[in-house]
This record gives sequence, structure tokens and C-alpha cells, in this order.
Amino acid sequence: MKLYYSPGACSLADHVALHEAGFGFEIERVDLKTKLTEHGADYRAVNSKGYVPALTLDSGEHLSENVAILDWIADQRPALRPTGPLGRTRLLEMMSYISGELHKAYGPLFRGASDEDKAAAKAQVAAKLAFVASQLKGAYLFGSEPGVADFFLFPMIRWAAAMGIDTPPALTALQARLAARPAVQQAMAEEGLS
Repeated sequence: MKLYYSPGACSLADHVALHEAGFGFEIERVDLKTKLTEHGADYRAVNSKGYVPALTLDSGEHLSENVAILDWIADQRPALRPTGPLGRTRLLEMMSYISGELHKAYGPLFRGASDEDKAAAKAQVAAKLAFVASQLKGAYLFGSEPGVADFFLFPMIRWAAAMGIDTPPALTALQARLAARPAVQQAMAEEGLS
């Protein structure tokens, strides 16, 4: 299995989840500007969309999109998703919000937007983080143990801190709990993150 990533990008979620799940896997860094992997291959041959993450399974099949990859990981390791009759549905609901609303709201902050647009984006991100914080069911999104949705949220909280965006104390505490986990520390070290 191989994960294609860019340091500190949303692919960090999958990197953490794979370690947390106990999978053996390789990683390959992608330059998102040139679309080349660290070994000089055209990344678009793996993921024609040109962005990370992508996961190549042992079968040779490729998965892309955080929601799909994280759902696949949780299928392999059910302890990483909520239980109950609506467990998977609630997981997909939260990950869809993180992907479609929260992650997307960061867009102007990563592109050459005006100062006014950046300020508006920061306000949107802060509001979306506040919503996510209101959904916590315990120390983590779905209770007392972390799961793939928490790992997806982790890079979003890191970005907020780096950009000076107000982050609810509950999410700052969640980030600290996650950062103390060996799987997170290993993924961050492998990506050269502090």
C-alpha cells in the first residue's frame, strides 16, 4: 500500500489514520505545483485530479478523496468509526462537512485572494470550527476514543492555528490530545512537520 501526500496538507489525516490502524505502507511525497512525485513520476497517472491524497491499495487500485480513503480505513478497522445503527452514516455526515464546508472555506487563504476575501474566509473558518466543536460527543468527535473523522479534523485545526484563526478551546484541546498520540507523532515526523 502506498499513500501519496504533501507535507501538512489534508493528506496528513490519511497518514495518521493508516498508522493508527496499524497498516504497513509506503509514503511518497507529491509536489502539488509540478504534479511530480519525489521519484520524478507524473502524479496524475495515479490521481488525474492532481491533488492529494491518493492511496494505492495492494491490489493496485487507487483511492482518492479523504472521505473515501478514511471510510475505507474505518471499514478495515471498525474501532476507528462510531458504532450503532447510524454510526457509519454519522461518520460520513461529519467527514462530508469537514471536506465540503470546512476544508473548502480555507481556499482563499491558500490562493492569492485579496485581504478582504482572506478576512472573510477566516471568519467563515472560525464559524465552521465553532460548529464542529458543538458536535463533540466527548473528548473526540464521537466519544472517548479518536477515529478517522478526528484525524481529518486535525490538519484543519493546525491550519487555523498557523493562520491566527480563532479556534474553540474544545478543538485546541482535541488537537493537543491527538498530537500526543504515537500515530500522529510518527506521521508528522515522516512529513517533516514539527
